[in-house]
Amino acid sequence: MEALADEFTVVAWDEPGAGRSSDVPSDFRLEDYAACLAAVIEDVGRRAAHVAGLSWGSTVALELYRRRPELVASLILADGYAGWKGSLPAKEVDARVAGVQAMLAAPPGEFDPTLPGLVAEDPPVDCMRLLEETGADARRDSMRTALTLLAEADLTDVLPQIAVPTLLIWGESDARSPLSVADDFQAAIPTADLVVIPRAGHMSNLEQPEAFNEAIRRFLRELPEPR
Repeated sequence: MEALADEFTVVAWDEPGAGRSSDVPSDFRLEDYAACLAAVIEDVGRRAAHVAGLSWGSTVALELYRRRPELVASLILADGYAGWKGSLPAKEVDARVAGVQAMLAAPPGEFDPTLPGLVAEDPPVDCMRLLEETGADARRDSMRTALTLLAEADLTDVLPQIAVPTLLIWGESDARSPLSVADDFQAAIPTADLVVIPRAGHMSNLEQPEAFNEAIRRFLRELPEPR
């Protein structure tokens, strides 16, 4: 993000339940996350923004587009899902849900929020350090809410409705959201272009930041400034 800020106005949010944002109630829904993201876009004075989301963030971005398409000038969906239910086989979803339940049930001293398969082999040291720092700040109840919603979501009906320029960025070795998901996205979204990042897994933005950022630069340079 710091690298992209030399050319673009980059705004990051602490989504509900993360960073300095408050915890989410147990009945928080996917549309509530989207409403919060819409409020951020409106608060920074943009009628529309280039909206980027990675992994779970891509699911929130798709829900935002479903409900407030006028706020989205373009979409950047990285290593994403149309929800686990929408993008993964049922057996895989069941296995992931069981793993999440075991993780969340662990005693405080054994709680490890790092999901398996996030990175490819030999990730950069800085990448692993940042993942560890992020994990140390994870809130168990907020993770339970977000991961439950991610598991249940199926936003495949949104994909063919997308009418804004869309960039798909995928790690070549993504084990969490394999390239078959990227292919499904590209086939379903009429406006989508796909960039595959070599030597990267699910956290392609951290594993290969230069290649990741260059893909975004090329994409945004060809688009008009949001109004």
